[in-house]
Amino acid sequence: MCAEDTELLYLHQKQMTLPLVLKTLRSLGTKKNVEGMKRYGIHTIKAFGASTPAVRSLAKKIGVNHDLALALWNSGYHDAKILAALIADPHLATLSMLDQWARDLENWAQCDACCAEYFQKTKFAHQLPFRWSPNTKEFVRRAGIVMIAVMSVHHKRTDDAEFEKFFPLLRLYASDERNFVKKAVNWSLRQVGKRNLRLHKKSIALAKEILNIPSPSARWIANDTLKELQNPKTIAMIKRRKGNP
Repeated sequence: MCAEDTELLYLHQKQMTLPLVLKTLRSLGTKKNVEGMKRYGIHTIKAFGASTPAVRSLAKKIGVNHDLALALWNSGYHDAKILAALIADPHLATLSMLDQWARDLENWAQCDACCAEYFQKTKFAHQLPFRWSPNTKEFVRRAGIVMIAVMSVHHKRTDDAEFEKFFPLLRLYASDERNFVKKAVNWSLRQVGKRNLRLHKKSIALAKEILNIPSPSARWIANDTLKELQNPKTIAMIKRRKGNP
């Protein structure tokens, strides 16, 4: 049994307390991973350097534990925040809690993990793009926009009209020149456009509108979106999907 397995087994046999979980995260981290995070633009004040697979494995051992998730988030460690998103109970989320987590986001990895693993599972999911996108903080705005992308993937039963409501946000923030915002707009527009043929057509039309915005960011978003959505392979994939009109 390797050292990582030993730590996880030990944790599984004990009460899930914050000090014990933080101790386990510390044992799973490496300085090499911490340095590697910087190369990928993941900047944070505190981190143990635990790998994503290790954190996911730890989350499975713990299961849903909302109180522990809140304590982990408040510890401020990058790895602990990712773990918190994996074990928090979406049914116990409140808007004030979600707002606090959004304000605390330090980098794109925390942002995207929270959106995909937690925020989109809450009953507030469809409110969050409108609530957070206007915020001037880079990762709060990114979180609001990334919510559109992750819901495009995970909210299979959501009507097309609900996604069209987000189009004004994508058009408005396409001119935000900050790297992690423009990439979020691009990601979201491409994901909405791949849901079905109807939204594909609407997303291409929006991309062409964005192309006319006098902004380097907007031009990049539009050109990259059109390149993918007009690719014959992408179109063929969309045609194979269920739910096309």
